[in-house]
Amino acid sequence: MKVAVVNKVGQNLDIEERGTPEPGANEVVLRQDLTGICYRDILTRDGFFPRLHTPIVPGHEVSGIIEKVGSGVEYFQVGDRVTSLIYVPCGHCYNCVSGNENLCTNKKTLGENIDGAYSKYVRLNQRSLVKVPKEVTSELAAISACVTGMLVNALKRVGGITEGSRVVITGAGGGVGTHAIQIAKAFGAEVTAVTSSQWKVDSLYKLGADHVISSEGEFNKKVKEIWADGANISLENTGDATFNEAFRSLGFGGKMVVVGNLKPSSPPLQLGVLILKGNTISGNISSTRKDIMDALEMSAKKKIKVVVSEEISIDQINEAYERIKEKKNVGRVFIKF
Repeated sequence: MKVAVVNKVGQNLDIEERGTPEPGANEVVLRQDLTGICYRDILTRDGFFPRLHTPIVPGHEVSGIIEKVGSGVEYFQVGDRVTSLIYVPCGHCYNCVSGNENLCTNKKTLGENIDGAYSKYVRLNQRSLVKVPKEVTSELAAISACVTGMLVNALKRVGGITEGSRVVITGAGGGVGTHAIQIAKAFGAEVTAVTSSQWKVDSLYKLGADHVISSEGEFNKKVKEIWADGANISLENTGDATFNEAFRSLGFGGKMVVVGNLKPSSPPLQLGVLILKGNTISGNISSTRKDIMDALEMSAKKKIKVVVSEEISIDQINEAYERIKEKKNVGRVFIKF
């Protein structure tokens, strides 16, 4: 089978031929027909993550059918349709036993220190697996951990979204933002989408955004024109370019949930405003199995539709990375096998 591999940090991925993996204890081998490309994968190639081991197969957006089962696997069998967390939780630390396995202190991450999803067959630990309802497409299953499940975590568990919440979403035209609009609307929120690309505006309205504004300049003023009391939640998905304006868009008691741009930076922050308005800023990492199940249930009920920018072969991976970096896509790019 063809596999995309990071052999040297900062260089293009290599396409290699490898045999089909065999499952170890507590593992399964999954057959995929597609996998998603996340911007995190590009950061992996560029050496952003200190735990990165090379050579490594990137990718963590998994969807497929179990082909082989190793010893000790208890809850899954050949033929089960599953997706996966983007990591393998240890299962015994404080966060794991309290249902917050996304915060596991001992986790191993797909595509970072264990081989990931850029191949037709993928070896996975049973602690990472979640069964997929038959009504859910492969594309929606693949993004249920890193995109839709993560957004359920960010908006519901962290942001506290409720019916009627006023939500600002930055980076609204990307692979995360396009699905964030839909999930926020499914929770009954009013959404203002923020984008730097004028050509994406019509698409964002079609996805359900109530308002679409440009990220240029002091866009918090545009938000306050829409909602005099400001936003209840700012979903910050871009980084330095929009961080301060997303924060300033909040009303009293508003929460900013930071989900995008993992690069180390020091964006400006008005501490006086943070205190006097009683705002909260929280980071959000990935999803739990419960978040994935919630996202899959929403998908099965047709509350979320996948936004596909393009489908590529694994041989086209390096060119696709460049298009993603240049923001030339609306939605997710998938590798088809």
